[in-house]
Amino acid sequence: MTFSEITLNDVACGKLHPREIRISPQTLEYQAQVAEAHGRSQLAAGFRRAAELTRVPDEEVLRIYNALRPHEATREALIRIAGDLEKKYEAKLNAAFVREATKVYEKRGFFKKTRRRGNAVTDRRGDGEMG
Repeated sequence: MTFSEITLNDVACGKLHPREIRISPQTLEYQAQVAEAHGRSQLAAGFRRAAELTRVPDEEVLRIYNALRPHEATREALIRIAGDLEKKYEAKLNAAFVREATKVYEKRGFFKKTRRRGNAVTDRRGDGEMG
């Protein structure tokens, strides 16, 4: 299917599945190279992280996104996410990004608040640890 054959109506009506019109990791790498050639190293890094995320299931990307919101995950949960990104999906750049976020969250107090209940540690809602 060519680009000109793709319509928003086809996507909205379910004739096309979103995975059929996804950007490829190769295209994202090309965009990273163009960004670097124009001195946009941060943009290039973002394209390379995006290329890695094409290997991660959408549901997992959404779970990670939500966990990275301030006060939504514990330190341990973010460390576990970074490990999963690296081992399960070979997403080393994203794993490093989450590890860096973990350091920043620690400095700024952005981790989920936990409280002790007997011998168990629970989150502030009492329903268990995120992640």
